Amino acid sequence: MGMTMTQKILAAHAGLPSVSAGQLIEADLDLVLGNDITSPVAIHEMDKMKVDGVFDKDKIALVLDHFVPNKDIKSAQHCKCVREFACRHDITNYFDVGEMGIEHALLPEKGLTVAGDVIIGADSHTCTYGALGAFSTGVGSTDMAAGMATGKAWFKVPAAIKFVLTGKPAKWISGKDIILHIIGMIGVDGALYKSMEFVGDGISFLSMDDRFTIANMAIEAGGKNGIFPVDNLAKEYMEAHSKRPYVVYEADEDAEYEETYTIDLSTLKPTVAFPHLPENTKTIDEVGDIKIDQVVIGSCTNGRMDDLRVAASILKGKKVAKGLRVIVIPATQKIYLDAMEEGLLKTFIEAGAVVSTPTCGPCLGGYMGILAEHERCVSTTNRNFVGRMGHVESEIYLASPAVAAASAITGKLSGPDEVA
Repeated sequence: MGMTMTQKILAAHAGLPSVSAGQLIEADLDLVLGNDITSPVAIHEMDKMKVDGVFDKDKIALVLDHFVPNKDIKSAQHCKCVREFACRHDITNYFDVGEMGIEHALLPEKGLTVAGDVIIGADSHTCTYGALGAFSTGVGSTDMAAGMATGKAWFKVPAAIKFVLTGKPAKWISGKDIILHIIGMIGVDGALYKSMEFVGDGISFLSMDDRFTIANMAIEAGGKNGIFPVDNLAKEYMEAHSKRPYVVYEADEDAEYEETYTIDLSTLKPTVAFPHLPENTKTIDEVGDIKIDQVVIGSCTNGRMDDLRVAASILKGKKVAKGLRVIVIPATQKIYLDAMEEGLLKTFIEAGAVVSTPTCGPCLGGYMGILAEHERCVSTTNRNFVGRMGHVESEIYLASPAVAAASAITGKLSGPDEVA
């Protein structure tokens, strides 16, 4: 039996001719990632190991992005811990205030993730880099510590589910709508510990930003990873951003998939995940009259240039609804600068929104947008669990930047066609 893309990458990094689903392997790592929340735990675990240094100072990325700039004393202490570790071990890819961005937007932008890599990160949305044809997955801080020390990690080789994307999406349909549709279809555990492998002619209509969004939310269906074929667009992205060589793997024709789903992108409508699970989806024509208090446009899921451009195109010349708070967060310093030079930030501010420095902040209820009791937020983030963005009796509606921007204008959950 042949191998999937994921299985081929893992076999190569384990030094094996082939692997099969369920097999336990030890694989060499190309990158180990941590942030300001998860890295201190890993650093303390490394101290217990009494290891002499890290396996490769060029293959570790430490990104301060969740509570940065520091929101309180505790976050400042966490960042100090990471900062001192990075200095002590001369970590090449250390990103602090002024250089940092939201980790899963920053690393591809910096060329640190390419096709054929095996990447672990102490953050569940590390699966983002599958958009470039890498195997990337989230791990716990203890596994991060072991990875920093040894350059290796243990994996159980995942079985795979194939998602065949066909057709051309309509004007407002983005990667966020596609992945919300998929999660709504299979559920939050529908791909539990499976590799979600995306194929089909519909991929040619998806930008890299769309693909990053889809791969980013594979974990919200329980996936071990999400992965895309390496086409010309992916190659162009890597060649523009990275000096590292990449390796293209393709699934064998007789690769085994536990299930196959075919999705006609031309039939999709803007999709929203209602509280309190990403699987609780409705299309925009099914949402009813939902008044909102806040809109957040940003995060590792939807804070890239495509996202800001579509939001600005809807907000341009219009005003945020009275009494509504709108927070826009470019995902990296470069995206912030590019958005400024394109005039997007001016559009947001004139519409009545605020623009933040790059941060994960509100996504995890950290800062820059905490919700009070009974407040409702339309957010382009990736999770809408109980209490995720603040009070346990607040509500989060996950949506695309287009839906978020339209909702900002009307003051209620709305589709872009209602205001465009």
